[in-house]
Amino acid sequence: MSKNGAQPPPYGFVPPQSAPPSYAQAVGGVPPSSPFTPQQPVLSSQQVVTTVVPIGPQATHMICPSCRAEINTQVRTSPGLIAYVSGFLIALFGCWLGCCLIPCCIDECMDVHHYCPHCSAYLGRHRR
Repeated sequence: MSKNGAQPPPYGFVPPQSAPPSYAQAVGGVPPSSPFTPQQPVLSSQQVVTTVVPIGPQATHMICPSCRAEINTQVRTSPGLIAYVSGFLIALFGCWLGCCLIPCCIDECMDVHHYCPHCSAYLGRHRR
């Protein structure tokens, strides 16, 4: 027995190898350590489970449903419905000198299209 009355750890006790994840890792996730390489299914009776990954205005980390690679989506923007309606309303009020095109240059009026950088598959659209 030690001086403070505590028992020594039992025989075979192994202390933990690493600390728990930091708050940023626990909340924001851990970045991928290597590209995902899928393995071919051995049996034809195996079920394939897919999950729906919500896409937003920024690139999203996901597994491409087409090529099965672990990716960060590539994003492209195009004018959305809000840009066209805003431009029409501006033109309706008499601004004919190109002011009606301003909404087509504002990021908040753009739809965001997500693509796979490996196989160029279209993955979805975030509408504004």
